[in-house]
Amino acid sequence: MSDVRLLENFVAKHKSLKSEISKVIVGQEKVIDQILLSVFSGGHSLLIGVPGLAKTLMVNTISKALGLDFKRIQFTPDLMPSDILGSEILNEKREFQFIKGPVFTNILLADEINRTPPKTQAALLEAMQEKSVTVAGHRYHLDSPYFVLATQNPIEQEGTYPLPEAQLDRFMFAINLEYPTFEEEVNVVKNTTTDKQYDVQSLFTSAEISEIQQVIRKMPVANNVIEYAVKLVGKTRPNSEAAPELVKNYLDWGAGPRASQNLILAAKTHAAVNGKFSPDKENVQAVAIGILRHRIIKNYKAEAEGLTIETLIKELL
Repeated sequence: MSDVRLLENFVAKHKSLKSEISKVIVGQEKVIDQILLSVFSGGHSLLIGVPGLAKTLMVNTISKALGLDFKRIQFTPDLMPSDILGSEILNEKREFQFIKGPVFTNILLADEINRTPPKTQAALLEAMQEKSVTVAGHRYHLDSPYFVLATQNPIEQEGTYPLPEAQLDRFMFAINLEYPTFEEEVNVVKNTTTDKQYDVQSLFTSAEISEIQQVIRKMPVANNVIEYAVKLVGKTRPNSEAAPELVKNYLDWGAGPRASQNLILAAKTHAAVNGKFSPDKENVQAVAIGILRHRIIKNYKAEAEGLTIETLIKELL
């Protein structure tokens, strides 16, 4: 199948995919859109929201609709790296045998990732970046495609271990989950307080998703679009000559080169989903907030004046 034909089929299947997910998940369309953009771009996502917003159910439903293997880790303060990666045991033949941990899957839900100490958080770094893990000197490759979808509670900060900037930067998107609207919450209650079961059909295979990821990467991008993305990221850096007064006044730290890479990759996927064969500035703008939100740091002045990161990013677009 030609690349053009594959992308045309992808647009139709993406619409079916969203309708399949909506059988179980009510509302949260923007959140689902960003998770799917992350999946088809080959990136990872950090879901930020209070408990009870169906984060686990959402990820589980998406993995079923995508036809991918799904595992969940509930992070706790006593969790060890071997609980995630796996460990070597002595089998009945008195030989060391590696027992794979839950990280060996297609979609890994790292629930409340900020509840576990840095040593265990760091165990995910190699898996996220290299798509492999090293245990007892042996390297094990993870299945393709591979995605980490981590969740974080923005309210409870006692007894938590905030993610370091280096690990935050490895997440392609930071996605905020809001409370549902009144009508959506009514539908949620109706759907979840009966004995009705919803069957979610698998519309993709792991091979198809990998193929789509490759075609998206091959999409051509005009130089002016790449330059726009790089300039946008450059504007977030307070010490840069390109930084406007707004940034110098309200930001302590800006985004790095990985933000520019992710802006273009996500813009390609956003263009593909909307039936375009090359991204433009509008596609970059559509994904900018989710990609820059966790990569820039406000100063005390912005906090005092009640300015949000989202407001500052919109001013730069």
